[in-house]
Amino acid sequence: MNPLYIFIAGLLGGLIRGLIGIAKNIKKSPTKKKKLRKDYLLVSLLTSGGIGLLVGLFIIDDLKFALLAGYAGTDFLESLFKIKMGKKIWE
Repeated sequence: MNPLYIFIAGLLGGLIRGLIGIAKNIKKSPTKKKKLRKDYLLVSLLTSGGIGLLVGLFIIDDLKFALLAGYAGTDFLESLFKIKMGKKIWE
């Protein structure tokens, strides 16, 4: 399978996770204006694509697993970022 497709599947999984996080944050406080950190979003998406690529190529050559790995990897990275860096994704 083409590695580019697997990378895109992982990236798509991370994008889905990011959009769900944004929607949850907006729903939680709809009247409050917050600014999303674009640098974090970009790094998160690229990392989820890389995680999806690794899983998709080396574990199982399947787009579904790459998508799932991108989603779960982004969730893991977001939690790690909050704990280790003590920073917020939203400003």
